[in-house]
Amino acid sequence: MPDALDFTEKQLILLVDDTPENLHLLNALLKDQYRTRIAASGERALKAAAQDPKPDLILLDIMMPGMDGFEVCRRLKADPSTAAIPVIFLTAKAQVEDEEMGFKAGCVDYITKPISPPIVLARVRTHLTLKAASDFMRDKSDYLESEVAKRTREVQTVQDVTIMAMASLAETRDNETGNHIRRTQLYVKALAKQLQAHPKYGQHLDDRTIEMLHKSAPLHDIGKVGIPDSILLKAGKHTPQEFEVMKTHTILGRNAILEAEKLIDAPSTFLRFAREIAHYHQEKWDGSGYPEGLAGEAIPLSARLMALADVYDALISKRVYKPSYSHDEAVAMIRQGSGTHFDPEMVGAFLEIEPEFKEIAERYVDVHETAA
Repeated sequence: MPDALDFTEKQLILLVDDTPENLHLLNALLKDQYRTRIAASGERALKAAAQDPKPDLILLDIMMPGMDGFEVCRRLKADPSTAAIPVIFLTAKAQVEDEEMGFKAGCVDYITKPISPPIVLARVRTHLTLKAASDFMRDKSDYLESEVAKRTREVQTVQDVTIMAMASLAETRDNETGNHIRRTQLYVKALAKQLQAHPKYGQHLDDRTIEMLHKSAPLHDIGKVGIPDSILLKAGKHTPQEFEVMKTHTILGRNAILEAEKLIDAPSTFLRFAREIAHYHQEKWDGSGYPEGLAGEAIPLSARLMALADVYDALISKRVYKPSYSHDEAVAMIRQGSGTHFDPEMVGAFLEIEPEFKEIAERYVDVHETAA
C-alpha cells in the first residue's frame, strides 16, 4: 500500500476566481511548490474538479457571477467523487454570518482578501497535510477492509470444502455418488426461498438464514459414519434390532456437531442449524418419526425443510433395496404425506415449485441413473 504522506509529485491545487488578476497572483504564489489548475467561473470549477487527477485542494472565490462559491462548494460536497476535496474560501466577505454559511456549505477554512502570501501558503500547507493524512487513513482502512474480506473468503472456502468433504465421507458409505448432497442442499434452499413469502415462515427465513441452511444441509447424515457396515450397507430389509441401530445416526450426528460447538467461544448459527438437521430430519409431522417422536412445529423448521428434501431425493434415486420413482410419482407421494410425514404448508410450497426440484434432480443426476 503506498504511503499517502510520501509525496512523489507535487500536489494539485484548483484556483477558482472570476478576476484574472487574482488568478494570476495566486498562480504565481503557488506554482513553484504545487501544480495548479485554473477556473474562471463556478461552472468551470465543477468541471475542473471532476477531471482526473482530482485536485488535492480548492481555493474558491465566493463572489462570482452566475454560480457563486457557496453553490459550487455545495455541489462539490454532494458529489462522492469530489466530496473529500477540501475547499478554502477566498473572500472579502468576513462577516460571521458569511463564514457560518461557508462552513455549512462544506468549506474547511477562510482566507480574506486582500490576501497575505504567508497566510495563504501556511493555510494551504496545513490543509494539504490534513488531507494527506486523511487520505492515508482512508486508504489504510480500505486496504485493511479488503484484506479482512479476502481472508474471510478464504476461511469460508476452507469451511465449505471441509463440510462437503465430511458430508461426502458419510454419504459415500451408502450412496455411490455425492450428488445426493448437492441435490438436497439445493432443494432446501429452493423450498426455503419459496417460504420467504409465507406469513408464518417469512420472518424466520431471511437471506442470511437461508444461506446458513444451504451450507449446513450436507451434514444431515454425518452420523452414518458411526453405523456398522453390516447394517448401513445391508441390501435387504433391516430387522427391528438393526433398524434401532440405524436410527441412532441422528443421535450420533447431533453429538458430533455438539462437540464441535463446544470448541468455539460464541454460539454458531451454522452449527445450530446443522445440529438440528442432523438430529431431527427423520421426525414426522404426526409424531411418528424418530429419534424423539416430535410432532408439528415442535420439529425445528430447519429439520422440516430437510425432511421433505431428503425424502424427495430418496424417492427419485435408485438404491440397492429399491428402484427409483419418477418425479411425478415422488410428488404424489409427498402430497399424500402432507399432514402425516410433512408440514402441510411446506408441502404446499413444494407443490408450487416442484418443477424446480425436477430441474435440480436432472442437473445433478447420478451418473448411473437416468433422470426421472
